[in-house]
Amino acid sequence: MFTWIGCGALLGLGGIQLLRRSGNRYYEGPVTPHFDGTRFFNPGHPDPKGFGDLLRWQLSGERTRWPEAVPSPYRDTPPTRVPGDDLRISYVGHASFLIQTAGVNILMDPVWSERASPVSFAGPLRVNAPGIPFEALPPVDLVLVSHNHYDHLDLDTLERLHGVHAPRFITPLGNDTILRERIPGARVTTGDWHDVVEVSPGVRVHLEPALHWSARSWNDRSHALWAAFVLEAPGGSIYIVGDTGFGDGETFRRVGARHPDLRAALLPIGAYEPRWFMRSQHINPEEAVQALRLCGARTAIAHHWGTFQLTDEGVHQPVEDLGKALLEQGVDGERFRVLRPGEVWEEGG
Repeated sequence: MFTWIGCGALLGLGGIQLLRRSGNRYYEGPVTPHFDGTRFFNPGHPDPKGFGDLLRWQLSGERTRWPEAVPSPYRDTPPTRVPGDDLRISYVGHASFLIQTAGVNILMDPVWSERASPVSFAGPLRVNAPGIPFEALPPVDLVLVSHNHYDHLDLDTLERLHGVHAPRFITPLGNDTILRERIPGARVTTGDWHDVVEVSPGVRVHLEPALHWSARSWNDRSHALWAAFVLEAPGGSIYIVGDTGFGDGETFRRVGARHPDLRAALLPIGAYEPRWFMRSQHINPEEAVQALRLCGARTAIAHHWGTFQLTDEGVHQPVEDLGKALLEQGVDGERFRVLRPGEVWEEGG
């Protein structure tokens, strides 16, 4: 049984549906520099590895075994709102954050489920509880969903959020189809790379390119777009990266050029081994430090590690490798913060 559920390798685990039309399953739109009329792609960069490479990796036997539980000593109870230019970022776990600023409460890629999987009986099982109990969430105004892999687009959590908070969802093209099939009444705004969505006075969401891909089944590979976000707020902008490869680094440099003086960057540091397989879709800690330098953010916060085992590295290896990379590249460790679920990073305006 394959375990790489969160990254889209869903073979043999259900969730298979018939194509709704010839071609793309989620989106119909004009050809663009990153959409060929059926599939989205990363211009100038290689496609992710195929099934043969996946099988080779899964049969390699090189995966480090994680403990069954890696509990965090922290548990957050957020305030109802954070006004003005103040910023409060709470780490929920994996790629999930609660961001509070300018009186707006924003969840990024929220996953409260026990597994990153289309089924409840198989797939990566979380080794620590969400850093914020669901019942302790403040009113949720906005949910950002970067792409449709199961460790980022968790329909059970999104449906639960809709039922309690009725937030607005912002996600790249095609993912609205997935949300509305489960949550018909969801308020969903989709966008292409470089689109801008107004949220409230002084708060806007920019959809930015990322080097990744999408899939929730065997027949929908790259039928929905993936993206990073820049949250523009009165106190400064925050670069929010769900999943991405590094490529030549231009993705990060261009974001820094378009959004100078970024206040913070949420950068993934995990799910990167083996490099021959993961390089095109996930950055490693060394590349995460390079990404920080290229985008120019004042502070980075690490994520995508220590909650779901998706790849071969050990549970603590990303943090250890990040420490080495910071030393080698001469970056102050205080500039790249590593939080455990339930920990909070705050900055006054």
